Amino acid sequence: MDTVMDFLAGTPWWAWILILLGLVAMRDIFFQKAHTISHNFPIIGHLRYWLESIGPEMRQYFVANNREELPFNRIERGWIYASAKKENNYEGFGTDRDIYAHQHIFVKNAMIGYQVPKGHPNVEDPYFLPCAKIIGAYNKRKKPYRPASVINVSAMSFGSLSARAVESLNQGVGKSMAYHNTGEGGLSPYHKTGGDVVFHFGTGYFGVRSREGNFSMEKMKILVDENPCIKAIEIKLSQGAKPGKGGVLPGAKISPEIAKIRGVEVGKDVLSPATHTAFNSIPEFVELIENIAKETGLPVGIKGAIGKLDQWEELADLMKKTGQGPDFITIDGGEGGTGAAPPSFADHVSLPWVYGFSSVYRIFKERGLTERLVFIGSGKLGFPAKAAMAFAMGVDCINVAREAMMSIGCIQAQICHTNRCPSGVATQSKWLQGGINVPLKSDRLAQYFKTFRKEFLEITHAAGYEHPCQFSMNDIQVNVDDDYLSSDLEAVYSYQKEKVPFADMQELYDCVYLGGKAFSKKTT
Repeated sequence: MDTVMDFLAGTPWWAWILILLGLVAMRDIFFQKAHTISHNFPIIGHLRYWLESIGPEMRQYFVANNREELPFNRIERGWIYASAKKENNYEGFGTDRDIYAHQHIFVKNAMIGYQVPKGHPNVEDPYFLPCAKIIGAYNKRKKPYRPASVINVSAMSFGSLSARAVESLNQGVGKSMAYHNTGEGGLSPYHKTGGDVVFHFGTGYFGVRSREGNFSMEKMKILVDENPCIKAIEIKLSQGAKPGKGGVLPGAKISPEIAKIRGVEVGKDVLSPATHTAFNSIPEFVELIENIAKETGLPVGIKGAIGKLDQWEELADLMKKTGQGPDFITIDGGEGGTGAAPPSFADHVSLPWVYGFSSVYRIFKERGLTERLVFIGSGKLGFPAKAAMAFAMGVDCINVAREAMMSIGCIQAQICHTNRCPSGVATQSKWLQGGINVPLKSDRLAQYFKTFRKEFLEITHAAGYEHPCQFSMNDIQVNVDDDYLSSDLEAVYSYQKEKVPFADMQELYDCVYLGGKAFSKKTT
């Protein structure tokens, strides 16, 4: 024994390194069969896999230029980070964007812009920018709701995002008078820390799920009664990342906490079907919407990524005939989002937001239904100029997902699906999410929303309007192609947005249905 210990103690450190490398080489050549490169080039072949693994980071920080990356380039990310931190988000020496590029947006400014008068709500609060419409007003729901912010947090589930990330988002929307969409993972304790909530469910019916995996109205009623923070309910038909495809939540990821929230069994794989079991036709779908609204008193809406239009036309025809149907429609873009998906779905299934939204809005406009609906846009719209375009096309609110994630620390590592998110936002690792300071990150989400609304208002005023709902298709111009050059949205998408009833911002300020718990201070 002493001889062995003497040998170990007398072996220099570099010899141990050589021994370790020798063992790795033996393993590469004689035992592993999966990787040709490491077999043919033992030891140094591992360098290739390591470099490949850090490729996205290397391109992000050292290779790609400011406007080159997707889904969000460095300029876009920098604007969100600076806005969230209340830092200088300006740029100098003119734009470095190619303003002649395809789909570049131009907002037409007025010769004399809108001048905010004395006593106007925006004099007191330059961030005040609520939705111009009341969700559920037309259908006379018992509890109508006017979102107090035109920008809100889109559907992202607890389980997909970490507990601290969800809590940061919820506290942030509470501080900025916005709402927080739960995503289809159910209502967690982290969704109940200060913000208004839109409860969202999909084909898995998590949170309102029977033992057999079907929709339970009884659980829905209990959930709404016990949680007054829920202001509306959204039924997901499909999402931009993977429309028409269900998901599998591996049993290994189902902790007791997630199992309780989602209403599933611990450690057992859970399948979200591609389609709903609660309805099989458009009439049955409308009946479900009306039943949920009747039982809960809340506005009920739907979310979908757009492909074929025949069933949307059937829905619009039925709404026209019966006077029933959803109170709001969220249109998601095929640009994808936080949901992990096969490239074949993420890249090719469903239309991009501008094509999908314009197609659906036109259907409801032709039937005179736009006034009774609140349209919500979701698809990389978390920038004031893009939001101006969306409002000109008919949107009443926008939801943001990845932009909200970036405001609380996401670095676009694009490994959300691996549970190894380095910023702790999209992981269940206690260690990784331990770096999220909830009070600080919630402040940053709130500041991003406030900065967005302030700059959006400034663009609106420059165009001569008091509220962005007044934008028309003729106020926005886009580059089309080399032959057609540039044209108004009306010419590009072949419709004109219906005028939104709007008196003034004071009327919105005084509205009894105005959401935002923080905003209730105005009456105290």
